[in-house]
Amino acid sequence: MSRLTPGMVIDGFRVEEKLHKGGMATLWHVTRVDGKPDDPRLLMKIPILGDNTDPAAIVGFEVEQMIMPKLTGIHVPHFVASGDFTGQPYIVMEEIAGKSLRSRFDEAPLPIDEVVSIGIRVATALHDLHRQNVIHLDVKPSNIMFHETGEVILIDYGLARHDKLPDLLAEEFRLPMGTGPYISPEQVMHIRNDPRSDLFALGVLMYHLATGERPYGFPTTVSGLRRRLYRDPVPPRSLNPQIPKWLQELILRCLEVNPDKRHDTAAQLALELQHPEQVKLTARAEKRVREGLFKMIRRWFRSVGMEYVPQQSASTQLTRAPIIVVAIDLNYGSEALAESLRVAARRVLQTEPGARLACVTVQKTNRIGMDELVDKEGRNIHVKHLVGLKHWARPLNIPAEKITYHVLEAPDAATAIIDYAKVNAVDHIVIGSRGSSAFRRYLGSVSSEVVALAECTVTVVKTPGGTSQPSLQPVKPQQSENMQAGTGN
Repeated sequence: MSRLTPGMVIDGFRVEEKLHKGGMATLWHVTRVDGKPDDPRLLMKIPILGDNTDPAAIVGFEVEQMIMPKLTGIHVPHFVASGDFTGQPYIVMEEIAGKSLRSRFDEAPLPIDEVVSIGIRVATALHDLHRQNVIHLDVKPSNIMFHETGEVILIDYGLARHDKLPDLLAEEFRLPMGTGPYISPEQVMHIRNDPRSDLFALGVLMYHLATGERPYGFPTTVSGLRRRLYRDPVPPRSLNPQIPKWLQELILRCLEVNPDKRHDTAAQLALELQHPEQVKLTARAEKRVREGLFKMIRRWFRSVGMEYVPQQSASTQLTRAPIIVVAIDLNYGSEALAESLRVAARRVLQTEPGARLACVTVQKTNRIGMDELVDKEGRNIHVKHLVGLKHWARPLNIPAEKITYHVLEAPDAATAIIDYAKVNAVDHIVIGSRGSSAFRRYLGSVSSEVVALAECTVTVVKTPGGTSQPSLQPVKPQQSENMQAGTGN
């Protein structure tokens, strides 16, 4: 392995200029020897090797070489090529045209709207990563890039864990792996296979962006890292009164020591960040001071013998905590269909105890012209639909923190449902079908369009016998067509 200089050629890539030198690697701008002028810009990552090189850095580079070729989508860098340690070790990837989140931390506290926007985008990117069986385990400002179009891109997979690959770091090292301010309590306890560890780090990020302070400082020792097992952070609202209660609720939930008390998935966190009016407030939202000395000592004693029961994998956690949407047509007065939808939703929830249910209806709007805001009785139509959704869901007896209600205003019902499912990383849509007729077969139906275009599982529910007439008879088990559309879970 020779020292790199501009002009050198490595496996068909010409080294152009050094862009950055960190503690573990250098970044170079490279071009293909046989490339074209309009080819995308490429970045080559070279590990720093020497007598004082941390062995974990070498293993981390191997981990990144294994994981990056398996990643796809808009939230990760595009992998191009790699070289191993028998020659010149490197990773070539696309060069991202954008800035990292690091630059915004110098200006914290940021406006609340910006904090929420960043939280939503990072949570969305994390969910996409977790769906690819990868836990990042080093979520921090410098590893979060913003594409020119606004999407978050997660970089640096040297500490990551892939469900389907050997965990080299866990096999070779016994010290906590992560970055001091952001490492989760379970990582401190050497647990590396829980995707909710990334939610803890996101909670730290949002706390810092909203208050200008780190919730756990910048510890550099194992004993310093362990303090987060028993010492709670200063409540964000005591540092910045502009933070709304609902945001403190979500931030402190992310920072819970026990992963089971955090959100089940990053998608569920993103959903709540997008709908603050439906966040269930608990004692976290009202908290103004840290816990007293007596409680801290009790937590310390518990932490001494604390042992985590780790999740089996990222995919396991996502499978047991999906987001389920039930699309309900409140303008159509079939109690039989409404009950069939409830039966279908109840069955899905019984098999998925960690699921989050979103009840959705579409308030049709005009493509051209003014929309009516009240009905003939003078009632607000949006509020009327919201009440209708809650009335429909009441017999299900779902805890308030596991259900939300959404009235989508759009001229096309199918498009509104499909867009909602895509934006909120929905795993399963349950939708009713009114029955069949020659007219509907000719023009198509909302349910058939959702089945055709949704990127998740879609269950179409019909009333007994295919009839769409109201029924006062006991409802028999519904006929349902469980159809797979797209590539969802």
